[in-house]
Amino acid sequence: MRGRKTEPDRHAGATRRAAYRLGLSAEGRASLWLRLKGYRVLAKRYRTPRGEIDLIVRRGRTIAFVEVKARSTRAAALEAITGRAQYRIVEAAHLWLARHPHLTDFTLRFDAVLVTPRQVPHHVANAWEAHR
Repeated sequence: MRGRKTEPDRHAGATRRAAYRLGLSAEGRASLWLRLKGYRVLAKRYRTPRGEIDLIVRRGRTIAFVEVKARSTRAAALEAITGRAQYRIVEAAHLWLARHPHLTDFTLRFDAVLVTPRQVPHHVANAWEAHR
């Protein structure tokens, strides 16, 4: 039958939608947590051809490009930020900075916010260094 999805297709779609909703929820919790810590959110889900940055935040003269990961444990969340993901975020940050040259003399860093069930989000400042 044309147009009808098979069971595995439906399951995969439902899994993707659930992961998307979990990601949105985690980003919302991370954003709120960072605002409570005194950060101002400059951008959410900043997309470029090279990659996506979940949050871009500023506090004082520091700009942080933030990767948000939701997992069952903090260790699993931190482990999920792979070298390849870091590279894509760094590349996207370069593009964001090219559009905001007045901010290039600020302190720039790459942070992570680890979101786990029934716990306050864990902010890891300077989670990795940019290597180009």
